[in-house]
Amino acid sequence: MTLQVYDHQTRAKRDFVPVKPGQVGLYVCGLTVQDHPHLGHMYAFVACDMIRRYLEYLGYAVTHVQNFTDIDDKIIERARRENATVEAVAQRHMVSYYEAAAALQIKPAHHYPRVTEHMPQIIAFIERVIDRGHAYAAGGDVYFRVRSWSEYGKLSGRDLDEMRSGIRVPVGDQKQDPLDFALWKAAPAREPGWDSPWGRGRPGWHIECSAMAIHYLGEHFDFHGGGRDLLFPHHENELAQSCCATGGGYSNFWLHNGLLVLGKRKMSKSDGNFLDMGTLLTRYPAAVLRFFLLNAHFRSQLEFSDDRLREAATGYARLERGAQQLLLALQPPARLVPAGLISLPGHQLLEAAATRRQRFFAAMDDDFNSGAAIGELFGLVRDLNLYLAATGGQGLDPEPLTMTRDLLAEADRILGLFRGGLAALAPPAEQPSPEVIALAVQREDARTRRDWAAADLLREQILSLGWDVVDTPQGYRLSRTRVLAAD
Repeated sequence: MTLQVYDHQTRAKRDFVPVKPGQVGLYVCGLTVQDHPHLGHMYAFVACDMIRRYLEYLGYAVTHVQNFTDIDDKIIERARRENATVEAVAQRHMVSYYEAAAALQIKPAHHYPRVTEHMPQIIAFIERVIDRGHAYAAGGDVYFRVRSWSEYGKLSGRDLDEMRSGIRVPVGDQKQDPLDFALWKAAPAREPGWDSPWGRGRPGWHIECSAMAIHYLGEHFDFHGGGRDLLFPHHENELAQSCCATGGGYSNFWLHNGLLVLGKRKMSKSDGNFLDMGTLLTRYPAAVLRFFLLNAHFRSQLEFSDDRLREAATGYARLERGAQQLLLALQPPARLVPAGLISLPGHQLLEAAATRRQRFFAAMDDDFNSGAAIGELFGLVRDLNLYLAATGGQGLDPEPLTMTRDLLAEADRILGLFRGGLAALAPPAEQPSPEVIALAVQREDARTRRDWAAADLLREQILSLGWDVVDTPQGYRLSRTRVLAAD
C-alpha cells in the first residue's frame, strides 16, 4: 500500500510523493521557552518522532528541523520577574525539553534553530515580503498585508470577511487593515532588540518559522508539524507570508496533532492547566507516557487523567510481557519441532503473524495511524499466547516465533516503545541456587557410580525447582525451564 497522508488544505488524504526523490524535509514548531514543557507539548514531538521513524524505515533520508522561540514577550516578562537574563530563562527551559525528549525516546532533530541566532535570515525574509508588495513598514513596525494574498484562510478554512467581523483596531495601531499581522515589532529601549532597516525591534511570532524552515529545508518541503491549536493564526499566517515571499508553495503536508485535555480543558501554560514533564516523570514511567500518546491516531484529541494513564500502563505491560515471553521461548536450549516440520499451532501462528504484519503496515500507511498499528500488536500477543498455551512451551516452531519476533522488532523501531530495543527485554540469564547446584553435583556422582535410579530421582528434584540438567561431554549444564502460559 502507498503511504497516504491527510492534506489539511484539501481536507482529504493523498499519496505521499517527496519533493526531492529519496529525501524528506520535516519542520516541527518547537517550544516558546518561557516555562518547562508539559505533556501537551510533547504530544506533538512524540507524534513527529513516530512519523520521522516511519519515513526512515521506508528508506527516506529525513532532515528534521525543530525551532526554539527564545525571544518573546512572555520570556521577557519571566526574566523580569526572576531578575534573570532572557538568555538564562530560555536556556534553562531548553535543557528541560532535551531531558524530557530523551526520556520519551524522541530522536534528536538534525537542527534546533533559535530565533536569536537567525536575525539576519529573518530580516532578509521580511525584506522579500515587502519587496513583493505583501507587507509595509509603519512607525518602526512591519505588517503583512493579509488581503494581498487571495488564498488567505485556505489552511484553516476561514473566511476573511467573517474574521474581520468584530475586530477593532486599538488606538495608536498603525495597521492598514485590522486583519494585518506583525512581521516586525519596534522594541522599547528597556527590552531586547536588534537593528533592522525599520529600526530597533524584534520579529513577530509567525515570521520566525518561515525564515528558519526555508533556511534549512528550502522553499518547498514535505512536512510541517505542530499542534492543532497552531492551525490559526500561526500556521495560516506562516503559510501566507511564505508563499508571498517565494512566489511558490511551502509545506506539502501539515501534520496537526490533536489536543491533550486535562479536566475538559486544553493543557496549557498560559492558564496554568498543566503538569510539567519533570513532575509527570516522577509519577509515570516514560515508556508508559510515550505509549499513551501513540495509542491513538496522532490527530486525535486525548484526555489526560490518572485513570487513562493507569489504563495505558496496563496495556503497555501486556505488550512488554508478551515480548518477554516470546524472547524466553526463543532462548536456547529451546525444545524445537524437528527441522522441516511445523506443528498445527505453529502453522496457525505463522498465518496470524503474516496477517498482523500486513495490517500493521497498512495502518502506518494510512496517515501514520499508530493507534491502529498498536492494536495489531495486541492482536499479535494474543496469537502468541494461544500458541504457547497450545504447545505448553514444548515442541516450539522456530519459523513462526522468528516471524513474530521480527514484526515486534520492526514495530519497536518505528514506534520506539521499548527502551534499548526489543532485545533489551530478553530475561537475564538466571543463576541456579546453591540447592540446585548441590543436587546437580549429587546427580553427577550417582551417574559416576552408575546408580541410574538415584540419578533420575535427583533430576526430578532439580526439575521441581524450575531447572533442567543437560549432560554434555564436558559435564552437566543447568538451564532454566520454561513455564509459559496464556496471558
